[in-house]
Amino acid sequence: MKIDVLSLFPEMFTGVFGSSILKKAAEKNVVEYNVVNFRDYADNKHQTVDDYPYGGGAGMVLKPQPIFDAVDHLTKSNEHTKPRVILLCPQGKVLTQKVSEELAQEQHLIFICGHYEGYDERIREHVVTDEISIGDYVLTGGELGAMVVIDSVVRLLPGVLGNEDSPILDSFSSGLLEHPQYTRPANFRGMTVPDVLTSGNHKNIDEWREKESILRTLQRRPDLLENYPLTDKHKQWINDWKKEHKENK
Repeated sequence: MKIDVLSLFPEMFTGVFGSSILKKAAEKNVVEYNVVNFRDYADNKHQTVDDYPYGGGAGMVLKPQPIFDAVDHLTKSNEHTKPRVILLCPQGKVLTQKVSEELAQEQHLIFICGHYEGYDERIREHVVTDEISIGDYVLTGGELGAMVVIDSVVRLLPGVLGNEDSPILDSFSSGLLEHPQYTRPANFRGMTVPDVLTSGNHKNIDEWREKESILRTLQRRPDLLENYPLTDKHKQWINDWKKEHKENK
């Protein structure tokens, strides 16, 4: 996968792309990162990338010309693939695991990170293919949002994680929250690991994990269960938990 990032502060990505899983993905040649300062594409001697909004108002608006020219250049350098051009924006659809899984199927992603008050609307209308938000709040720029999206996508690429089952078992990948996890020692300060996990009975372990995943989702994100295909067994677990919870209340 090729990932291009348009930013006025490319230095922000040095530590992120040079560390942990994102660094390993690049070392394995699974992904290639390219961070571009789109100020370099400004067509004036002062390299101006923003201007006052027509009609008046607070703040400055990013001009279309530097963004258009930067995306044109990056697209021409990868003529064999049609990139998804992603604008980090509070107005975009909220990032979910499903969105990340969809983007992980692409060969070329271009992220546009804006600053100031906003973007010239022609950027949205004629350059961007996707607008993504990482939550209902406003940041000083799109860089942090781009990092979140890129991290969530790259870890899904084949060969990036040591265990290929890891992304499959993640919270939200199955539509549920992940079950509790434990490691050694089995007894830590009197707090013990559930016996089923040390039993060696994989069938029972799988069922325990499935049950705990259902119940954890019920307690913490019940909205996720609204469209989840619950089986009769799942419904019985939920009813039993609700009955017990009601009695202990």
